[in-house]
Amino acid sequence: MKDIDQAMAELGPWLSEKETRRKAAVSRLVKGGGAAVLAALVIGAGLGLAGAPVPVILIAAVATAMGIMAWAGYPLSQLRKDVKLGLNTRMAAAFGLTYAPKPVSPVRFDAFQSHGLIPNSDRRDFEDHFSGEAHGADFELYEAHLQQRRRNKDRTYYVTVFRGVLIRITFPRTVEGVTLVTRDKGLFNGLEAFSRRHLSGRKLERIGLVDLRFDRLFEVYGTDQVMARYLLTPSFMERLLRLEEILAGKNVRCVFDEDLVPESGRGELLIAAETGNKFEPGSLFTPLDDRKRIAELHEEFRLIEDIMETVLQPPSQGGGVGASVVA
Repeated sequence: MKDIDQAMAELGPWLSEKETRRKAAVSRLVKGGGAAVLAALVIGAGLGLAGAPVPVILIAAVATAMGIMAWAGYPLSQLRKDVKLGLNTRMAAAFGLTYAPKPVSPVRFDAFQSHGLIPNSDRRDFEDHFSGEAHGADFELYEAHLQQRRRNKDRTYYVTVFRGVLIRITFPRTVEGVTLVTRDKGLFNGLEAFSRRHLSGRKLERIGLVDLRFDRLFEVYGTDQVMARYLLTPSFMERLLRLEEILAGKNVRCVFDEDLVPESGRGELLIAAETGNKFEPGSLFTPLDDRKRIAELHEEFRLIEDIMETVLQPPSQGGGVGASVVA
């Protein structure tokens, strides 16, 4: 099903079976919207004639409308969950991956945070976990939505500080020490270097890249100058920029880290990128078997495959983690 026409042929009938359910759910939502407006007006008018205060009228009218809309929208909400699960599960299997709506545990999340790849957060939500194997390496990707709590004199509120994908790739050779790749921060590089100096309890020194093009784009810190330059070949740095393009995101950053259990003989690469929310089923106000819907999701799964190939291509195909670490 890696071909879009094959995807349409296999997924189209399954989606068509749910079309009657979709139409009924949309109709209920539309009718519910009308009923919510009418009920809010009736409640408001009735309380107004009874002499209720304006705030009470507004609260009652809004609460009534919201209750009706929640009732009216429930079937469509459930259908969205079912379609998303079915599409992602089937599409993932076609690409040799397994899918779960949420990770059982957000793998190595603390490591992403301790290495500074993602900011600290007060609220965390995880979804869309994919796992698989390519070129002898284990691959995991999941989405994270992180929020920080903020306060002012009137209220407490939350702001999004990260929404994107977290990727973990393991490969069959232990990486020595830590090599961290972040984006260049211009005038703030000095502060960045100071904060990185004792990251995760290990002393990290700034490492200049041999290729001046990448040295202008990235800041590199590591525990071992020789190992860092061994890992960060021009080929790998090109792939890191390609990964950002594939993800349609920004600020791709990563860390090579030695495995926590050295005798396992496996190192790991952690990658974070701000991509927004992906792997969604699309609008349910259009027919479910619409080719555009399947094409957009198909492209996102090609994205995962491209990530795996971009980072894990073996030496015979031009480099990547395989060339940098396994060779």
